[in-house]
Amino acid sequence: MHRSPRAAALLAALCFSIVLGGCGSSGEAEETPAAKDSPLAEFMSSAYESGMSVEEQEKEYAERERKREDLVAQCMTEEGFEYTPNVQDVSFSMGTDTEWNPDSREWVSQYGYGMINFPGRDDEPVASEQEYVDPNADYVSSLSESEQTAFYEALHGPTPDEEDMPAEGEMTEWDWTTAGCYGWSENEINDDDVNTSEKHQPLIDSMNTLYEDMMSSPELTEADAEWSSCMADGGHPGFTAQMDAQNSINEKMNSAYNGMSASTSATAEAVDPGAMVEPDMDELAEEEITLALADLDCREKTNYKDTMESVQFELEQQFIDDHKAELEAFRADIEQGN
Repeated sequence: MHRSPRAAALLAALCFSIVLGGCGSSGEAEETPAAKDSPLAEFMSSAYESGMSVEEQEKEYAERERKREDLVAQCMTEEGFEYTPNVQDVSFSMGTDTEWNPDSREWVSQYGYGMINFPGRDDEPVASEQEYVDPNADYVSSLSESEQTAFYEALHGPTPDEEDMPAEGEMTEWDWTTAGCYGWSENEINDDDVNTSEKHQPLIDSMNTLYEDMMSSPELTEADAEWSSCMADGGHPGFTAQMDAQNSINEKMNSAYNGMSASTSATAEAVDPGAMVEPDMDELAEEEITLALADLDCREKTNYKDTMESVQFELEQQFIDDHKAELEAFRADIEQGN
């Protein structure tokens, strides 16, 4: 599922220091302020702690998927095709008790930044043990080759031309208007999501600006310079700011997925997500761990985390003081939605 840019920005804001303190900390970790204790995260904590049981989460997920598929069916009918909602049984596995702790050397040695491999990766929603059956397979097979191509273009959007493919390492924002009926259904569902509503957009924009200002503060500019020098001395030159290291792995991940998409032929089978294959990330995962360990060493040597938290906490508290009414309204809407 694609996460909307607005929701992603908000989550990034509320958990900004994930590479410094994480959204949680190990019980064995040194007792220092963590990002979850920051003023803004604490202020919004009640809104994002649903307290739902596994069964309730499964029910909510199933209801959302049913709504999405019903909207897809409506859209496909309007496009002139038959479409049976493709809703599969899903269960949530809660098997892992490993917490997010990117300040732990043991954790970083296993997960790096937690981008390719991460705690709970194998515990995400998975299909039931029942064999997957595409309810639209018989209908699609009855169509001609050109009709099948049109069917999948209506469902997922047209395959981009080679000249429209992003350059290597280039970040692209998902555009629901080019993603067919699935894109339209996602947008319709997000219209009901407080995190993506226009009502609170000015507040979210202000929140994003807050963190942009934080990264350009004199204190962090100096800390980044010390960290960058340390990284260069350790054999990892070319990074100006601490976030550049993690972003470099993200860019390589995007390139791998974009390369996979570009190499796929524009056939119905290729357009069907069920036919897509994950790119091999083993080599990049090792590179991520090596870089993340060097990053951790330099953060510790330069006291980067302490500097970051000092600036973050001060700016967040000022932000709460300046926007308390808007934040309370935003929090109340989220709690009501939950």
